Amino acid sequence: MPPPQASDSELLEAMIGAAIEAGRIAYTIYRGDFDVYRKADESPVTAADHAAEGLILERLAQAAPQIPVIAEEEVAAGRIPAIGAEFFLVDPLDGTKEFIQKRGDFTVNIALVSGGSPVLGVVYAPAKSSLFAGNVLARSAFRSDQSPEGAEIAPRRPIRVRPVPQPGATAVSSRSHSTPETETYLASCGVSERVSIGSSLKFCLVAAGEADVYPRLGPTMEWDTAAGHAVLVAAGGAVLALDGVPLRYGKPGFRNSFFIATGTMVPPTLAPPRT
Repeated sequence: MPPPQASDSELLEAMIGAAIEAGRIAYTIYRGDFDVYRKADESPVTAADHAAEGLILERLAQAAPQIPVIAEEEVAAGRIPAIGAEFFLVDPLDGTKEFIQKRGDFTVNIALVSGGSPVLGVVYAPAKSSLFAGNVLARSAFRSDQSPEGAEIAPRRPIRVRPVPQPGATAVSSRSHSTPETETYLASCGVSERVSIGSSLKFCLVAAGEADVYPRLGPTMEWDTAAGHAVLVAAGGAVLALDGVPLRYGKPGFRNSFFIATGTMVPPTLAPPRT
């Protein structure tokens, strides 16, 4: 008989454990000297990307061998399994530019997608000792000050999106990927404050009630966004395509459309860009 399938809560705990282990590996490499290589698309990659992804693939295979995994470096190597209604999305080192430049904003991202939507997500930033996780079906999200050094599990604190403050909304944007379209959109929203940060931490700031909107009017892949997407939705927010429809996953090539991640703010819709 096949082993019983793990519950959502058990699976989320396995994902959290894998993210912490992978984060420790990445952090150890981050603190030392490392080489930077270029993939076929000219994007940077390091030993941390490969080592962290290898660990995550091993742990997910132990926890849920029946669920296929779409992982960034595996895809780059041409190893793309067939997917069904459920699959994992893994970015072992989101924010490689921040990693290379020693800025600390890099994260380990693991998400479970079911029926086209992320339902479980973990975002771990080891250099910031910050872990975020969310279970969409349970409508539960939390954060913890999880150090990459030592074996202790940090206490967890629930997080929730906030009402937009009276002075105006705070927008979070990318340090490395701002576009003219993003600047125009933010101007149209009338935001009162801007925060710049790298990787999937942008979703997490909105989820934790430290910001209100994150527009991404530039290219992303599904593994870049799924974990943060799950955390934000579990905390009461939403991630919408420019026409106001929830962002979906399992698309051809795993490429995202432009999107707006929001807490309680109702963002203005935009016409999708012409292709």
